[in-house]
Amino acid sequence: MNRTFFNSVKEASSLPFSKAAFIGIIILLLSLISLPAFAQFEAAEFDKITKEERAQFEREIRDISLTGQGLYEDTKLDDRQTNEIRARLQALFGDPTQTLEDLIYKENFRPGKAIQFEYWFMVNDSIPLMVLDWNGPFGSGLTYGGASKYVDLMPQIKREFVQKLLSVEEFGEFKDYFYSPEKEQWYIVKYEDGKFRNEEIDSPEGMSID
Repeated sequence: MNRTFFNSVKEASSLPFSKAAFIGIIILLLSLISLPAFAQFEAAEFDKITKEERAQFEREIRDISLTGQGLYEDTKLDDRQTNEIRARLQALFGDPTQTLEDLIYKENFRPGKAIQFEYWFMVNDSIPLMVLDWNGPFGSGLTYGGASKYVDLMPQIKREFVQKLLSVEEFGEFKDYFYSPEKEQWYIVKYEDGKFRNEEIDSPEGMSID
């Protein structure tokens, strides 16, 4: 409690008991209501946004600034190869919110935006969170983005997210496309029959990068 709370109680002590008690209760309730949001945050529930829900989700967060602040803390997941993390995500949440196949047809697409996958979440029905690869199958860890207004909650959200992923015992099978701008090379990236593979391929049909 802050000093204002204690001063208010001291002043109220000179009033008749019933009135003083009433005022003390009101002040206590107001103090509890004004506690920081993170003090009331107990557990994170991650609701994945599906491909069909992307447009609605983007409308809902269009006025929210996304940042990596609060999400830079190192975890046991950050040194894991991205393909392994992708398989864990598949097992826990199913298919990504969007992949390179979804992005390549957008008018403002550039080769530098050639991510392998993105998962979007709404945490506890109100806190947007996005995770994606930063270098396809050749990287480790994930890139995170969260709502700047909830930056105080982000360390806890990341810790709980990582714990969920590390608890996965059986990886989920997947197959994605990835394009490396540096190598100017297309890949099929997959986990299948218990093995991870990065296969060099020609440009997939209908998908080209100028």
